[in-house]
Amino acid sequence: MHMSANGSNGNSHLNDVHVQEVCRSAERELTALLQQRADLMKRIGSIKQTLSGLANMFGDSLLSEELLTLLDRKTNRQPGFTRACRAVLMASPTPLGVRQVCEQLRRKFPGLLERHKDPPASVTTVLRRLVAYDEVRSFLKDGRRVCEWVAGRDDSDVVRMLIDANNGLADNPQSCRGSSHWPALRT
Repeated sequence: MHMSANGSNGNSHLNDVHVQEVCRSAERELTALLQQRADLMKRIGSIKQTLSGLANMFGDSLLSEELLTLLDRKTNRQPGFTRACRAVLMASPTPLGVRQVCEQLRRKFPGLLERHKDPPASVTTVLRRLVAYDEVRSFLKDGRRVCEWVAGRDDSDVVRMLIDANNGLADNPQSCRGSSHWPALRT
């Protein structure tokens, strides 16, 4: 049997090749899963935005109690910080900077920022996460970093299409509850 200088029998190189292949395989799978997560978060954001838009147009009675909870539309519940940031960005027609997001949070969710020692730092952390999820686009505008909601930006077209296609939906918003004819949303 041939012994190498380090006392091994030559199998270490073979083991290294196998270990490297396992690492490459795990890396590919991790990359694919992270992309799937980003796509899923974008899809979830799109559907939430569509449901919120429908509820804004036709009233919260359109939504079940479970959906009201998932969309943070129940009045007896304080939405989470990330969800509040999402809501502010979704509602804004223009890109917002960190300070503007903080102002909107103070206005729309009184008391929410009081739990945070450094609200701008907390907002910055959430915005970075939302960018990583592909829900938000971040860019420089007039030398300042701003963010805008991009997940499901085209969903207003879907809402209009639903209203046009389902004559009477505006007259009977309950008719869409439980419908299995929900069109595929573009992401």
